[in-house]
Amino acid sequence: MAAPVISLTGVGIRFRRNRRGRRSFKDLFAGGRRRSRPDEFWALREVSFTVQRGEAIGVVGRNGQGKSTLLKLVTGVVLPDEGTVHVTDGVAPLIEITGGFVDDLTVRDNVYLTAGLHGMTRAQIDARFDDILDFAEIGDFIDTPYKHLSSGMKVRIAFAVISRLEEPILLVDEVLAVGDKAFREKCYRRIEELLAGGRTLFFVSHNERDLRRFCARGLYLDKGALVLDAPIDEVLALYNEQYGIKPA
Repeated sequence: MAAPVISLTGVGIRFRRNRRGRRSFKDLFAGGRRRSRPDEFWALREVSFTVQRGEAIGVVGRNGQGKSTLLKLVTGVVLPDEGTVHVTDGVAPLIEITGGFVDDLTVRDNVYLTAGLHGMTRAQIDARFDDILDFAEIGDFIDTPYKHLSSGMKVRIAFAVISRLEEPILLVDEVLAVGDKAFREKCYRRIEELLAGGRTLFFVSHNERDLRRFCARGLYLDKGALVLDAPIDEVLALYNEQYGIKPA
């Protein structure tokens, strides 16, 4: 079997519940396994799994159980307090996708800025600019300041840009909750095209139909622990059973 493109071993990450009582230099640089403080909690603990290139994985769990934190670990946005995260391929993150856009710049300038920050050259952006604009369906607003767009339009242009990146790993975290049904379906078809081209997918969603549509495998997170790593139908069945949810 080929080497995995993503590997997590014994991963744990913790956060503070408030900003009071900052850690001392001794806390920050002391070696060995660190003890939790009363105002800290583990968002993830002892999480281990591997992902092969081309797999499509659905991440399941209630809000606040570590799903988004897991994706941020894979992107490298946050680092683990315990364990190791190894990612061999580049990542296209469809998580908080509007976060890198600048309100006072036009949509056009934001396309070039955001795509450039993700590693695309000016020539690559020029070649794909019309496709990005057509996909987003906001051509009349291309020279409008980004801050004047509706929330749905912001998601459209952000998805159009990020989904044109050539990174092999695609991370999707409930980013399509905003927007009309027709555009969501258009985005989903784009995701299917990327999967058909051999991309690896991490898909966080509470929508069972969408999870089954894209994913063969599931990861069930509960209270920061990986409860089950199994075929997506088994993962959803356990999740529904534990919380008394009627299957979709």
